[in-house]
Amino acid sequence: MVADEAPEAAKETGCGAADPRLQGISDAIRVVPHFPKPGIMFNDITPLLLRPGVFKDAVDMFVERYRGMGIAAVAGIEARGFIFGPAIALAIGAKFIPLRKPKKLPGDVFSESYALEYGTDCLEMHVGAIEPGERAVVVDDLVATGGTLSAAIKLLERAGADVVECACVIGLPKFKVPLFFFFFFCRGQPIYSLLSQFGKGY
Repeated sequence: MVADEAPEAAKETGCGAADPRLQGISDAIRVVPHFPKPGIMFNDITPLLLRPGVFKDAVDMFVERYRGMGIAAVAGIEARGFIFGPAIALAIGAKFIPLRKPKKLPGDVFSESYALEYGTDCLEMHVGAIEPGERAVVVDDLVATGGTLSAAIKLLERAGADVVECACVIGLPKFKVPLFFFFFFCRGQPIYSLLSQFGKGY
């Protein structure tokens, strides 16, 4: 996923205490300059996936946060949300809902367009994937402007879901904007990230 600079290990968790697992997660993320085009710093999570212990640590931290919260569904954003989302869903006893790019899902779907820096894109979700009132968490690898997360929230809310939170491995605001920017673009839903360029978890 694209971002401006390398993430740092979070200094705090939701409990206000440092978690030693975060440094290993941060160290496992590779920053690739000028990919996929000049001037872009790409945060590559694939080295993390090659280290089973570190991968497990990342999944476990999300599981520890959401277990016991009555989460019925974990919605993963294509494509890297498909890596973390199913593992989290299985561990907390929730279903996994894939949020896909256009024309990837057969049958009836909800569609939600969102703006990109140049142009627009779209996410789709199967009709009937979630029931009204079910509690959901949205998962992706990285949040920058929050546009994709906002579209995901809108999809789930159109189906009547209660979106509890958005979860990401890396929180890297593309334009280094304050946290309220995320709340605005993510429809007031809190965002939880393991790592951030600010040196603390959200």
